Amino acid sequence: MKVLVTGVDGYIGILLAPLLVQRGYDVVGLDTGFFKDGRLYNGVTSEVIPRVEKDIRQLVEADLKGFDAVVHMAELSNDPLGQLNPRVTYEINHRGTVELAKICKQTGVSRFVYTSSCSVYGLGSDEYKTEDSETNPQTAYSTCKVLVERDVSAMADDRFSPTFLRNATAYGPSPRMRFDLVLNNLAGLAWTTGKIRMISDGTPWRPLVHVLDICEAIASTMEAPRDVVHNQIFNVGDNNENYRVKEIAEIVSRVFPGCETMFGTDQGDTRSYRVSFDRIRTQLPNFRCRRNALTGARELRELFERIDLSSETFESRAFTRLRQLEYLIKTRQVDDHFYWR
Repeated sequence: MKVLVTGVDGYIGILLAPLLVQRGYDVVGLDTGFFKDGRLYNGVTSEVIPRVEKDIRQLVEADLKGFDAVVHMAELSNDPLGQLNPRVTYEINHRGTVELAKICKQTGVSRFVYTSSCSVYGLGSDEYKTEDSETNPQTAYSTCKVLVERDVSAMADDRFSPTFLRNATAYGPSPRMRFDLVLNNLAGLAWTTGKIRMISDGTPWRPLVHVLDICEAIASTMEAPRDVVHNQIFNVGDNNENYRVKEIAEIVSRVFPGCETMFGTDQGDTRSYRVSFDRIRTQLPNFRCRRNALTGARELRELFERIDLSSETFESRAFTRLRQLEYLIKTRQVDDHFYWR
């Protein structure tokens, strides 16, 4: 199977592409290159994989000819970044993705795996949210996820089979590191400052999932019989990986002992959702999360020790999506619509 991985140079994509190659796929990567400045360490790499540097909004039918499947991750990648310019977020994340799906259908790409997000649940009670629960997006980023699921789902037929993976909040080492994810951020703060600082009061719920388990979920979706995943939504994670933010901080403090834990206010980040992952466990029996938050925190500590992570590196714009794009705008490398100049 020939697969196009969009967002191949991202936090997930740089790990996913080699994994798919190892499992026998013919992989081509696509990325616009916003975050190519950031490489935290060498090791697992997708550099040897053929790639195209192009904005998804500029793709044409010729770019998709010959592919059997597309794994689509190339969007503005989190809530704060999506709020930088909501109008452009809709242009890229919603309309850009829907147009990509249309081109896939027109050119005979039969499988379309879309990485959505559990952030679509937004605010909720302590009850578990399932794939059938009402969505409650709080930001442009999560609203676009809901709109893409709606519009691409309507395109499904005998020739075009989309699957929507609502990933929990990712964590764990990646060469294209992100320190704007909660566990990664708290671990980096613990290592570089000796303090574990939370934006919130610690009470919001967050489901977590290791970045490599996300890669495994994508691969398992590709390998599943079509009728099992056709036009389906799957929450990606594990029921045991639902934590309050203060519990994530406690896990980090176990791995980075002696740190001072500092709380924010209940007016900080108010998103809170607890998620059920029963569907993916029952319908994709070959997929299981093999890692947990404690494992991830230990991996991060081991990495920080190995590369001697400095405060300067941790705070670098290259590892925080919002700051990197703000820099590209400020230095006039991209225009108001986030196209390269």
